[in-house]
Amino acid sequence: MGDPKGFLKITERELPAHRPVDVRIQDWREVYQDFDRGTVTKQASRCMDCGIPFCHNGCPLGNLIPEWNDLVHRHDWGEAIERLHATNNFPEFTGRLCPAPCESACVLGINQPAVTIKNVEVSIIDRAWEEGWVRPLPPKVRTGRKVAVVGSGPAGLAAAQQLTRAGHDVTVYERADRIGGLLRYGIPEFKMEKRHLDRRLAQMAAEGTRFRPGIDVGTDITAKELRAENEAVVLTGGATQARDLPVPGRELDGVHQAMEYLPPANRVQEGDTAEPAISAQGKDVVVIGGGDTGADCIGTAHRQGARSVTQLEIMPKPPAKRPEGQPWPTMPAVYKVTSAHEEGGKRVYSVNTVEFLGDDQGRVRALKLVDVERTENGFEPVPGTEREIPAQLVTLAMGFVGPEKKGLLEDLGVELDGRGNVVRDEDYATTVDGVFCAGDMGRGQSLIVWAIAEGRSAAAGVDRYLGADTALPTAIPPTARPLV
Repeated sequence: MGDPKGFLKITERELPAHRPVDVRIQDWREVYQDFDRGTVTKQASRCMDCGIPFCHNGCPLGNLIPEWNDLVHRHDWGEAIERLHATNNFPEFTGRLCPAPCESACVLGINQPAVTIKNVEVSIIDRAWEEGWVRPLPPKVRTGRKVAVVGSGPAGLAAAQQLTRAGHDVTVYERADRIGGLLRYGIPEFKMEKRHLDRRLAQMAAEGTRFRPGIDVGTDITAKELRAENEAVVLTGGATQARDLPVPGRELDGVHQAMEYLPPANRVQEGDTAEPAISAQGKDVVVIGGGDTGADCIGTAHRQGARSVTQLEIMPKPPAKRPEGQPWPTMPAVYKVTSAHEEGGKRVYSVNTVEFLGDDQGRVRALKLVDVERTENGFEPVPGTEREIPAQLVTLAMGFVGPEKKGLLEDLGVELDGRGNVVRDEDYATTVDGVFCAGDMGRGQSLIVWAIAEGRSAAAGVDRYLGADTALPTAIPPTARPLV
């Protein structure tokens, strides 16, 4: 490292400040304020050149974190982006959206605040775009082999970019009207402005990747037709089957899955509509589910002018610090305050929804709740704790249970595992010849870094299948388990 004593000289962990709450909830721009590059270089110098960098293990992409931390410390930003792009196709996405398991595995984090890895990462790629260092990298030789990628989320885009750069003719199919998957319509603008996605898609198009939005493979194009037109198919459709809450009153107007609520808000930002189809304006909003999707619903409701926002979680409140049962370098389940939580609202833990209550017009008006205790038999209601809270809009953000089975997967005849996910081998090949699978469709609901890592690895498997002595990197086998 440029300064082997940097972590001793700079012990304070600094991150970019968020824009004031009263300002940022009036718009949809990203919440972060600009961060001085001098501060970034100082933070990068805290990387301690440890003998075994466990951040490599914590990051599914195997990012060369100590190397680009050192390069930033030495003000060699141009070389830093080369190291970063060597393992990560889209650091502008992960630097904004990843929960950073690398930081949980940081060796410095054993007895000091961890290195600000995620912030250094996004600072590198943002500067690279500003300086014009991110350019199209079209292949020098075309193979003429045709590959279809079904799904345009991070796994699909990573697989497509790798395969295009290997010289294959790649077409990405997306059933939505725009490319990007959840990056486009699931992630609110205040977490990642879509200009970051659009300029990366422009780079990919210049490299030769073809995009076909508005095509529902399995309906608009049959599985048979897709296979006939391509020598390999990569399934990256994600785990889009949402977990439901089958309690009385679920059918009431105003009770929606999170992915019914978030996309219309994003469409307003795209300029498609003036007002969202589902709005929180003037309403008491209840978000059921305590994860990142729930936080996205909270931030969206604040910007739409909700009267009140309450988030419900069946699990107990997590501890503020790493619990003993989740030792370093695993990623612990600790209490987090996201930017959306900073903006207001109430969080209620150890509570279960018993019933949705409606008015005379069939609209939801309240929720009946009960406190719960976790036992060896599951969650048991606490007698005498039933109560009602007002709600005219409810979003269900309880996660996803796997990929949609009807249509493409049934037509292809791929084998599914006990959890309903697509079975893959070490090359990410399914049980159907020439069909591969990467990301949440095979792994189950997971992190964006796992999606990109699997997309890259699947691309290497496809390249080998097409007869190449592939030079594409394989990040990890699909059977690998994270430190999460």
